[in-house]
Amino acid sequence: MTPQGLRERKKQATRAALSQAAWAMMLEQGLKAVSPESVAEIVGVSGRTFRNYFFSVEEAIVEAAVRHVESVADAVRARPADEPVWDALAAVLPDMVATMVSSREDVATLSRAGRENPAILAAHLTTIDRIARQLTEAIAERMGTDPEQDMSTRLLAAAAGVTMRTSLEVWSAGDGSTSLSDVVRAALAQLRSGVPQGGIAETG
Repeated sequence: MTPQGLRERKKQATRAALSQAAWAMMLEQGLKAVSPESVAEIVGVSGRTFRNYFFSVEEAIVEAAVRHVESVADAVRARPADEPVWDALAAVLPDMVATMVSSREDVATLSRAGRENPAILAAHLTTIDRIARQLTEAIAERMGTDPEQDMSTRLLAAAAGVTMRTSLEVWSAGDGSTSLSDVVRAALAQLRSGVPQGGIAETG
């Protein structure tokens, strides 16, 4: 392996160690106890090194439960060129979303933490939004559209983002009898067929 490859593996290992340390500290001591310096001390690096990898402790905590998946957009790009975009998303998202999470229990814990701490929720949503932005570019390339101005492109990417977030929430709140991949497939199928509008509840 080249020196550059070894350096990259070391960087990835350090990032993962910092993220796991931040997560463990939050579980054991609460979010207020987590700081760049306290996490860095556990890993044996400096607070400055922590800040080289993460903008905030919340970002580090979220990454322990919901890993950043940079390859979702690339997977969409790799689908056959004549395949409709929605079919490409349906082929890619179920298994890709399943690779994002460490466990159902961790996602459930993260969801509870997000309800109690807006900064955790913001970091979680930022992760999903970043993937959606990457998907916007990939979808625009397939459709030959402007990712900033074409509404269809942006709506498709937004739908993918909503699917990921909602599927994670529903799956983590369930009993584990249904796989995350199947939850994502069901969400995509429901969006494609049309979300039930519901009726007006009767009163009196």
